Amino acid sequence: MRFWNNDLLGGAGVVRRAATASLGRLAVAMLLTGLAGPALAQAVAGPGAFASRPAPLSSPQAPATTVAQRLEEVLNEPASVVSLGGSSEEAAAIRLFYYGRGYRPAWTDNARRGELIAAVEASREHGLAPEDFDIVALRQMAARSDDDAQMILRRELLFTETLARLVRQLRYGKVDPSALYSTWNFSPPPGVQERAQTLDELLDAASLQTALAALAPQDAAYRGLQQALSRFTALAAKGGWPSVPDGPTLRPGESDARVRALRARLQAEGWLAEAKADKADAAGEHQGHKLGKASARGDSSRYDKALAEAVQRFQTAHGLRPDAAVGSNTIAALNVSAAERVAQIRVNLERVRWVARDMTADRLVVDITSFNAALQLDGARVWSSKVMVGRPARETPVLLDHVQHLVLNPKWVVPPTILREDVIPGMNRNAAYLQQHNLRIVDRSGQAVAPEQIDWSSAKRGGFPYQVVQESGSRGALGRVKFSLSNGYAIYLHDTPSRALFSKPARALSSGCVRLEKPRELALLLLDDPERWNEEALTAAIASARTRTLPVGRHVPVMLLYRTAVADGSDAADHLGAVSFRVDIYNQDPPLLAMLDRRSRPRP
Repeated sequence: MRFWNNDLLGGAGVVRRAATASLGRLAVAMLLTGLAGPALAQAVAGPGAFASRPAPLSSPQAPATTVAQRLEEVLNEPASVVSLGGSSEEAAAIRLFYYGRGYRPAWTDNARRGELIAAVEASREHGLAPEDFDIVALRQMAARSDDDAQMILRRELLFTETLARLVRQLRYGKVDPSALYSTWNFSPPPGVQERAQTLDELLDAASLQTALAALAPQDAAYRGLQQALSRFTALAAKGGWPSVPDGPTLRPGESDARVRALRARLQAEGWLAEAKADKADAAGEHQGHKLGKASARGDSSRYDKALAEAVQRFQTAHGLRPDAAVGSNTIAALNVSAAERVAQIRVNLERVRWVARDMTADRLVVDITSFNAALQLDGARVWSSKVMVGRPARETPVLLDHVQHLVLNPKWVVPPTILREDVIPGMNRNAAYLQQHNLRIVDRSGQAVAPEQIDWSSAKRGGFPYQVVQESGSRGALGRVKFSLSNGYAIYLHDTPSRALFSKPARALSSGCVRLEKPRELALLLLDDPERWNEEALTAAIASARTRTLPVGRHVPVMLLYRTAVADGSDAADHLGAVSFRVDIYNQDPPLLAMLDRRSRPRP
């Protein structure tokens, strides 16, 4: 989704762009079917693209070479869309890449081949699988030194296809997010021409491995997840940690045999430093990061202060109430294995790759699983707030959006889902439902309709021709401020009168919209007009009880994101908040992990 207008370039420019886009679409279609000739490919690439490359063999000026001729023939066979593997866009990009270099082989340098193999092996650091790229075949092909034309041809296609797929996985993700989210509207991967240009630039780079690494997200949060992946992978390889048995809630000061298991569990991950006696008995020194200074001493079955502090640190990092009481939720988090945490980090590295290009210096991020929102302006956080998000039956969707305008003292028009699943069943159970919820019915002209005139028993089956509305006020469902978004799913941000619910650690409580604990501060920042709209002016406007629609003065992207593991990018060896895990409230990790682990289709 784009939030800017490029039509300011003038009529002639618009016509030229439209013609070029049409030609590009035609060329891509022909490239995909193997029908594009050199002239059309030249038109697609444009006069400046691949300018330093020699002309293709089909040009009379170019000398013929057996490998290049055969490469041109193979790439332009209709079946090559299948034989190249990967996506059809990647196949088209490979064709355009080789056309731009006159079908000359690109992998004649053994050192260059070694760099690509090293980059494939390093993809594990990004939560990807080197086996997905047929690493064995790459090594075998790279080791061969003979100059048989057929072998060279096979090597070219294997290495270039591998490079194209590695670029996509590192920069945009392996999994297509639209396969998981019907609402997905973040920036898509680039077109064929840009992909071909990227291949060309990578093979021109001084270090292919360095250039490939630079394609992955470069922000601190992504690097922090990579550090966490390395640490938890090492922990899993050593056997992880012991589990804590279920039972009554453990509280500080108590003595219980399960305290020993709790202590061992926290020591294994590094939340609690090991006592000297424990270290002497250990088979080897634990290399986890030392997140707590306190050590375990004294009676190992007694829940002492040092252990309570370690539990509180663990609870904070896992989105739990930091009360040091080890109940069912804390035990469930403690008993997630190291291997499961590795998988959780991997799926969240993938999620970062999906949205990294849209992470601008100005952004409003709603973190669905942490029940928190934050506004960043010019790269600095200027506001954050607790939020409530949709309960599992009515998920808050993952979206890229923007605030269209603010509404003070908003009225609420009940959206279709709530009407169908709450209001109509409520009226069938209780004739006073509308009155109790301060709701009224209006027709299309805004005229009131008496509830008793409606056959509620058939309303859900036959459609509902009216609107159910709630007037603004202190009891209004939207509170005093609404932030209207542009999506077509009736999802927006708003105030709420149910403020006591913000004290709950888990706040998946709404019908899909996002309720804000601190909406007025956000309103002032987005209005961005301190002379006209300061705190006093906003308070007075709200106190008037008049419904007003206000344009925003600062337009920022709004990102509704789903993340179950987040790192802040600090040193993972020493920093407490290196990575925090959240409950997968919508159960979205398993399908993504299955797609991430699915092997790409091998070459025939």
